Amino acid sequence: MTHCGDRRNRFCSAVSAFLVKKCIPQKACKRRKERKYQSMTVFFSQLINGLSLGSIYALIALGYSMVYGIILLLNFAHGDIIMVGAYMSWFVMNQLGFGPVTAVCATIIVCTLLGVVIEKIAYTPLRSAPRISLLITAIGVSFFLEYTAELIMGSGAKVIPAYFAPKTFYVGKVPVGLTSIITLVVTVLSMLVLTFLVQKTKLGKAMRAVSEDMDAARLMGINVNSTISFTFAVGSALAGIGAVLYCCSYPQATPTMGSMLGLKAFVAAVLGGIGSIPGAMIGGIAIGLCECFVSAIGLSAWKDAVTFAILIIVLLVKPTGFLGRQVQEKV
Repeated sequence: MTHCGDRRNRFCSAVSAFLVKKCIPQKACKRRKERKYQSMTVFFSQLINGLSLGSIYALIALGYSMVYGIILLLNFAHGDIIMVGAYMSWFVMNQLGFGPVTAVCATIIVCTLLGVVIEKIAYTPLRSAPRISLLITAIGVSFFLEYTAELIMGSGAKVIPAYFAPKTFYVGKVPVGLTSIITLVVTVLSMLVLTFLVQKTKLGKAMRAVSEDMDAARLMGINVNSTISFTFAVGSALAGIGAVLYCCSYPQATPTMGSMLGLKAFVAAVLGGIGSIPGAMIGGIAIGLCECFVSAIGLSAWKDAVTFAILIIVLLVKPTGFLGRQVQEKV
């Protein structure tokens, strides 16, 4: 009887274990799959956001890299050109009543002209001055633009009308905004056009010659002043494009908006290798991804600190950046 009871108990235990194994874990497994799917959705959403934000940083960093590659100047007024571009978009659409296409064209043109004017007025007279004089002048121009904008436009934010109707597409369950798509496409096209300009055109060859040896380029008949002005024009046009793309995602204009944008683009340029066009792209994308993933894990208040911590680490470990090259001073 005891053996029969033991067998009956073992049988009942086996049946119970089978039922538990078949019924209960199915719900837990389903919940685990749902959590995993949600995590992947969040990851890819942040990846797209990071690529979009990084593309804007990359466009701005390209302006830094081009100017530094030509005259070894860190143009800290570059970010404030974006601020002027944002106000121009607001003025054209909100005050003059024109459409987005006119606003985009006006923004790029005004930013381009402003970059050339700054170069002619502030930097050309100091061409043979010590480099520290150029750096101080660049900082002074930055403050001048900021406080002039505050004096004229006020310190409050101006809301920029939408350039196009917002639209969201879905890849699986991952939302992809039309703004992100346009930002990525425009950035890639801008980099390709810029690479072609620098590598394949006569003006690009003149730019590379001036960056290698300004005096030798002058002796070879290259108009150095015109080449430098053209470089500022291209860099400022990229800033204008960056201003439009930034305002598509963050439709506000403030007098100080260019300061942080410019500093982060500077970090991107240093990270990728200042003076390198592909390096600026890589650095910008890296900074954008870093900021978005830091925010995704709940540390959004620390994203700026992480960005500048990256700058410190890069300067300590690899000062030339990913794709930069060591520049030797001529004595």
